[in-house]
Amino acid sequence: MVVTQPRADAVPRRVTILGSTGSIGRNTVDLIERQPDAFVVEALTANSNVALLAEQSKKLRPRVAVVADPDRYADLKDALAGSGVEAAAGAASVTEAAARPAEWVMAAIVGAAGLEPTLSAVHRGAIVGLANKECLVCAGDVMMTEVSHHGATLLPVDSEHSAIFQVFEFDRSDRVERIVLTASGGPFRETSRADMAQVTPEQAVAHPNWDMGAKISVDSATMMNKGLELIEAYHLFPVPEPRIEILVHPQSVVHSMVAYVDGSVLAQMGTPDMRTPISYALGWPDRMPTPAERLRLEEIGTLTFEQPDPDRFPALTLARQALRTGGAAPTILNAANEVAVRSFLDRRIGFLDIAHTVEHTLSTAPNGRLESLSAVMEADTRAREIARAFVAKRTAVN
Repeated sequence: MVVTQPRADAVPRRVTILGSTGSIGRNTVDLIERQPDAFVVEALTANSNVALLAEQSKKLRPRVAVVADPDRYADLKDALAGSGVEAAAGAASVTEAAARPAEWVMAAIVGAAGLEPTLSAVHRGAIVGLANKECLVCAGDVMMTEVSHHGATLLPVDSEHSAIFQVFEFDRSDRVERIVLTASGGPFRETSRADMAQVTPEQAVAHPNWDMGAKISVDSATMMNKGLELIEAYHLFPVPEPRIEILVHPQSVVHSMVAYVDGSVLAQMGTPDMRTPISYALGWPDRMPTPAERLRLEEIGTLTFEQPDPDRFPALTLARQALRTGGAAPTILNAANEVAVRSFLDRRIGFLDIAHTVEHTLSTAPNGRLESLSAVMEADTRAREIARAFVAKRTAVN
């Protein structure tokens, strides 16, 4: 993890939100709206949701609002007419938005599409609230090298990594025995593998505890989300892979833990509300108030923990294998998973086919060292081609 001493930053804090219309982005906007004197918004970006982007822009008054879909530029410009907010469109404009002079950047674009904009913020030494785990899964070594070279700061926003960050003693990391990522287990924690074969997209996105976007919800249902978080944790914290554990915790109260050599286990707890970890990153090194429901352990009564079932959730094994293999394997894992999840949501393949697609792509795509962003993108593109071909073949058979 790359964190120097807390900065004495100016107030109000100038921020940019990459992915402002997604779940993380909306929650970030909500927190900023509650403390308007503490923040000035430089830029907001969205993929295609022009209506919500324009609504957010009229409230927060950023200097620029960007929609990634170039075909929506005219719609965005019309929606912002008279607001004084500049409109822009296209992937290059999203990356340019990240390069604008905001001290703090929320990186909340889902998937590998968030990699280049996040690096753009890193290259100018920004504080980056990292909610896009794919940045470290796809390009962990490249990303961490750039963070170190440019003096940027990464603050994890995923609830699990935020929890670890809050109780991890970086100046005495050799005293850490292990870290434990907790997982809710998703909606199919007790579902048989036979029944999983019949799961619909609607069932897969109905997470029991968290309100998330469709892709992340499906990842939680397959537990690939936890596999990706394993890889992310490996890059964020100086702990070797064998000492990063995953534990199912259905109540989603203990967000993760750090165990030390003296037998102490430090945990960060709270209600399952993403505004808590977002606020920690947004206000760091200070803390800021949130409207999150307060934790009442006496009302919960019981907290339970169990080992994940690798037979019903093979994504965990695939992710750990990819991390151990190294090179392009994590990039291939992520690319194949994105293709497979999209195909499942489009009803082209079944729920269990998601892991099958990832496994096939990992065994087929060429591996190699990744020392640049272009090498990462090349591996990503090739993996997607293989995954799409596999999906097309399964779709034709079915």
